[in-house]
Amino acid sequence: MNPLRLIGHTFLEVLASCGRLAFFAIRSVSHLIRPPFFFRQFSRQMVDIGYFSLPVVGLTSLFTGMVLALQSYTGFARFEAEGAIATVVVLSVTRELGPVMAGLMVAGRIGAAMAAELGTMRVTEQIDALTTLSTNPFKYLIVPRILAATIALPILVLVGDVIGVFGGFLVSVYKLQFNAADYISSSWEHLETRDVTSGLIKASVFGFIVALMGCYNGFNSKGGAQGVGAATTNAVVTASILILVSDYLMTGIFFSGK
Repeated sequence: MNPLRLIGHTFLEVLASCGRLAFFAIRSVSHLIRPPFFFRQFSRQMVDIGYFSLPVVGLTSLFTGMVLALQSYTGFARFEAEGAIATVVVLSVTRELGPVMAGLMVAGRIGAAMAAELGTMRVTEQIDALTTLSTNPFKYLIVPRILAATIALPILVLVGDVIGVFGGFLVSVYKLQFNAADYISSSWEHLETRDVTSGLIKASVFGFIVALMGCYNGFNSKGGAQGVGAATTNAVVTASILILVSDYLMTGIFFSGK
């Protein structure tokens, strides 16, 4: 019976963890609409998440678009369908690669930073000190981070989409000898509004996931420096997995009829 008991114990632990995470998320969202609001904390998080993440997101998007154009040409040249490269690049970047790559980059940078910062505050009892001073830790620490990430990531993705498409344009025009006017015309012709909006909605959900997992793991960390390290690792890994899972689910919802 020991193997069965181990399986049951693991299953119950997973259910308990999901319940704690759901309760944490509901509590965080409930505080989003109730005063007081710490606008200075929110502004600081917007700058940290949005402005300082722009270089890594922009660089990732640029080379993603360039590699996508190069690989598409390698495959499409076998079927004499090189003219579809512009369409493939613009749709792939706006629908999938832009939001997913930006979400993963921000998860590695911001999710880890949130977990490490809040975990350090937890093990050094700074969060308990906030409670002693009649300051709600959720209002002061959690809500500004979640709100800022939910708003900042779509902005990053919008900029990243432009940079990614531009990267594909550079490779197609200057390396593959495409006509620049035809490439731009083909990109605009096949790009629809919902291609961009679906990517921005995905980015908003990804931002919420990254901030939620970073705050949850950091806020509940324990065990000193080792616990902070484990919380940081768990925040990045779980956020990355949830980004990929939610991307699949939202893609099925947005494009199920086409």
